[in-house]
Amino acid sequence: MTAFATMLAFLPLAVALYAYAGYPLVLWILGRVARSPLRGDANFSPTVSIVLPAYNEEHQIAAAIDAALAQTYPRELIQILIMSDASTDGTDRIVEGYEARGVELLRMPERSGKTKMENLAGPRLRGEIIVNTDASIRLHPAAVRELVSQMADAAIGVASGRDLSISAAGVGVNATEKGYVNYEMWVRSLETTTGGIVGASGSCYAIRSHLHRMPVRSDLSRDFSAALTARLHGLRAVSVESALCFVPRTESLTREYRRKVRTIARGMKTLYHNRRLLNPGIYGAFAVKLASHKICRWLVPISAIPSLLAMVFLAPSHRWAQVVLGVVALVALLAATGALWPSGRRMPRILSLAAFTTAANIAVVNAFWKVLIGHEDRIWEPTRRTVSAR
Repeated sequence: MTAFATMLAFLPLAVALYAYAGYPLVLWILGRVARSPLRGDANFSPTVSIVLPAYNEEHQIAAAIDAALAQTYPRELIQILIMSDASTDGTDRIVEGYEARGVELLRMPERSGKTKMENLAGPRLRGEIIVNTDASIRLHPAAVRELVSQMADAAIGVASGRDLSISAAGVGVNATEKGYVNYEMWVRSLETTTGGIVGASGSCYAIRSHLHRMPVRSDLSRDFSAALTARLHGLRAVSVESALCFVPRTESLTREYRRKVRTIARGMKTLYHNRRLLNPGIYGAFAVKLASHKICRWLVPISAIPSLLAMVFLAPSHRWAQVVLGVVALVALLAATGALWPSGRRMPRILSLAAFTTAANIAVVNAFWKVLIGHEDRIWEPTRRTVSAR
C-alpha cells in the first residue's frame, strides 16, 4: 500500500517533467535530425477573407478594424467581415461607419456563439484563404502577408500566428502569463520544424477556405479543430514566427481563470470528438504530439488530486510527504494572495507565479469536471481585455 501511495504521490511530477521538459527535448532532437523548414513565397497572392467576431466591442472594434485595414497585403485582395453576435451596444454602428472602406458587417439576429457564427458566415466568405482573429487582438501590419506566404506550400492547410503577450496599460499585473505564452510559442516552433503543430492560435490563424467551410459543432473549439481537420485531410498546420499578433494580458485573474475553464473544456470536447487522431498506428508522430501536448498537460493537475490524497496518507510516517504538503500549503496561500491582489497594481513575481500556475491547474480540473457532467457552453462570451493605444 505504501509503495502504491508513493507512486501516486510522484505521478504528477513525472507527467509534468515529460509534458513540459521531456517532450520539447524530444522535439528539439528530432528537429536536428529531420528538420522540416518553412519555405514561404512572398509572391503568392490569393484572395483573403479576414474574419473578426464581436460581441459588444464598441470600445475596441474600431482599432481592430484599423489594424486589419493597415495590412501590407494587397487591399484589393482582402475582404474584411465583422460578425456581430447580436451586439446591443454601438458595435454595429461603428462597423457600418467603415462600409465605404469595404468593411462588411454580418449581424446575427440573436446570440449564437462564436463557432456557430463562423459556420453561418461561410457563404459570405469570398477568400481562398480565411484569416481568423479577434476584436482584442492587434495584428502586425505584415501578419496576413506572412501567414498567406506559407500557404503557397500545397501541403500546408493552416498557418498560425505568433502570440506576443503585452501589458495593456504598462502594468505587469501578471508577468507569468507572458512567460507561459513565450514557452507555448517556442514549443509550437519546435513542432513546426518536426512536421507541424497540433493546435492553432485563437488570436490569429489562416486556413484554406475548403477546410474552414467544414462545419464545427458549436460547443467545440474552431482554432483547435482547424489543425485537426487539416491533418485528417492530409495537410499540415504550422506556426509562423514572423506573423506577429499582440495579445493583451487580462488585468483580472478571475476573468483569466474563467477564460481558461471555457477554453480547456472546449479543447477537451474537441479532442474527444477527434479522438481517432490519437491512434499512432494511423497518424504516427501527430498522434504522439497530440497526446504529449494536450493530454499530458491536462493529466498533471488531474493526477494531482490522488497525489495529494496519497501524501496525506504517507505524511504520518514520511517526513518528505510532510514537507511537500507544507510547500503546497504555502503555494496555496501565495496564490490566494495573488487572487485578491488589487486590479491594475504590479503583482510581485512570486505571487504572479503562484497565482497564475495554481489558477491554470485548477481550471483544468474544473473544465474536466464540466465535461464529465455534460455541461453545455454553446454561447460565446469574449474575454474582455484592455488594449493600449500603442
